[in-house]
Amino acid sequence: MLILPKDRMEALERRFKFLEETMAVYPGGDVYRKLASEYAELELLVRHIRLLTLARREEEDVNVMLTDPRTDINMRVLAEEERSCLRAKICELEKTLSTLLLPKDVADDRNVILEIRAGTGGLEAALFSGDLFRMYERYAVYQGWKVEMISMSEADLGGYKEIIAGISGKSVFSRLKFESGVHRVQRVPETEASGRIHTSAATVAVLPEAEDIDIEIHLEDIRIDTMRASGAGGQHVNTTDSAVRMTHIPTGITVIQAEKSQHQNRARAMQILRARLYDMKRSQIAKERSAFRKEQVGSGDRSERIRTYNFPQSRITDHRINLTLYKLDQLMEGYLDEIIEPLIADHKAGLLGQIGVEK
Repeated sequence: MLILPKDRMEALERRFKFLEETMAVYPGGDVYRKLASEYAELELLVRHIRLLTLARREEEDVNVMLTDPRTDINMRVLAEEERSCLRAKICELEKTLSTLLLPKDVADDRNVILEIRAGTGGLEAALFSGDLFRMYERYAVYQGWKVEMISMSEADLGGYKEIIAGISGKSVFSRLKFESGVHRVQRVPETEASGRIHTSAATVAVLPEAEDIDIEIHLEDIRIDTMRASGAGGQHVNTTDSAVRMTHIPTGITVIQAEKSQHQNRARAMQILRARLYDMKRSQIAKERSAFRKEQVGSGDRSERIRTYNFPQSRITDHRINLTLYKLDQLMEGYLDEIIEPLIADHKAGLLGQIGVEK
């Protein structure tokens, strides 16, 4: 279990007190806003440090009572019971502090760009892409998030060859970041007359939105081509000269936007390009770190098969944590916390192991 050094706890207490006093002197304005975020993060941590310090002192007092030969038998029994309760409390507080002290992902509070693309399986893969998008859209509604369509390429029967959307709200990336990867489906396609089960797949990418300070894009590194958009897509893809293809020359990343407004297409393309470059930067850092450690819930590699949706058995399996649930219909309706929470917990457990905390 985590043993937080006394000097570290005292340093955190001093920093918290400094923030408290400084914010009282500057109520509002840039200084206040700059410190408010750190204050909010430290507040919960310091509260638990104080509770832990108090519990340890109480345990010391009980130990003194138990080592005192003058303590009578009845008081000794009560003291033993109290010590047992205090030790359990201390253990729980140390566990909570371990989690609060975990290194934070700077992108956890970011909005995301969700990209879903049909993989192997033709029309059935496109239909599954649509099912996945609606699943995440429903989950977003339950979380109080906002979903904004960026672009889509429709297939027959309500499926999508590709669909891209922005999701904004509180802690979106922290909840969805483990959804990136290959999602596999096993079911009888609507077009299958013999009732034979097919296996298809779709790729999901969850990209945290990048800020200007994250990624610097030089104009000379971008090539923008205006072209005519055509092909399947119904009302969402128009035959127009406003379509924009934006290419980042150093990396070869290409983004195509084909809505009505060329100005909007350029802005959207830049937003997606920036997110993809930021994701590439984060992936590179993760690969460098993986030389020393391996993430519990996977690397986030787009080619990694992470989950299987078996409709005949109403079964969903996440292969990274060997979790199987027999409530596929409920999960497809957007009730994803039962699979997202274990992924987050497993990730935290992995981080605790990496910093030497006994799980």
